[in-house]
Amino acid sequence: MHRHFDEQIQEIRQKLVRMGGLAETMIASALRMLIERDDRYYREVTEREEQVNGLQIEIDDMAVRVTALQQPVGSDVRFLFMAARITSELERIGDQAINICQNAQHLLKAPPLKPFVDIPIMAEIAQRMVRDSLDALIRKDVSIAERVLTEEDKVDAFRDQVFRELLTYMMADPATIPRALSLILISRNLERVGDHATNIAEEVIYWIQGRDIRHHHEDFAGLESNAT
Repeated sequence: MHRHFDEQIQEIRQKLVRMGGLAETMIASALRMLIERDDRYYREVTEREEQVNGLQIEIDDMAVRVTALQQPVGSDVRFLFMAARITSELERIGDQAINICQNAQHLLKAPPLKPFVDIPIMAEIAQRMVRDSLDALIRKDVSIAERVLTEEDKVDAFRDQVFRELLTYMMADPATIPRALSLILISRNLERVGDHATNIAEEVIYWIQGRDIRHHHEDFAGLESNAT
C-alpha cells in the first residue's frame, strides 16, 4: 500500500513538472511572436494552453483522490495541498502567455516602436524563475526556491524601467500611445509570471520545511542584501 502511495506522489510530481515545462514554453513562444513579428506562434501557445488546462484537472483530481483514500500526514499532506495550489499558479502563467500574444497582435499591425532590449531580458528572468521554482520542487532544494524569491525585484525593476522609457515616447508623440500601452501591458504580464513563480517557490518551501513565508519573503530578501 505504501509503495502504491509513493508511486502516486511521484506521478503527481512528474505531471507538475510537465505542466510547468509547457507553461514556460508558452511564455517563450509568446515572446518569439512579439520579437519575430510572427503570429503563427499564437497557435502554438493556444494548443499548449489546452494541455496545461488538462493537466491541471488531472493533478487536482489525483491530489483529492489520494488525500481521501490514503489520508496522508506531515510532508505528504503538505505536498498534496501544495500540488493543487501550484497547478493554479502554472495555469495562470499560461494565461499570461495568452495575454502577451493578444497584446503582441496589436503591435504586429503597426511598425515597430523601438528595438526590444529590456522586455527580452525581463522575459528571460521570469522564465528562469519558473524553471528554478520547478527545479526546487524536483530536487527538494530550499536554496533554489529562495533564489527565486530574490529574483522578483529584478523583474519589478525592469517593469518600472520599461514604463518610464515608454512614457517618454507617449509624451513626445501621441501617435505612439497604442503601441506603447501594448508594450507596457506585456511588461505587466511578465511581472505577473514572476509573481506566480515566486508563489510556487513559497509553496515548495512550505512543503519541505513546513515554513509559511507568504507575505514575508521580503524580509528574507532584506537579510540577503545585508549579508552581501
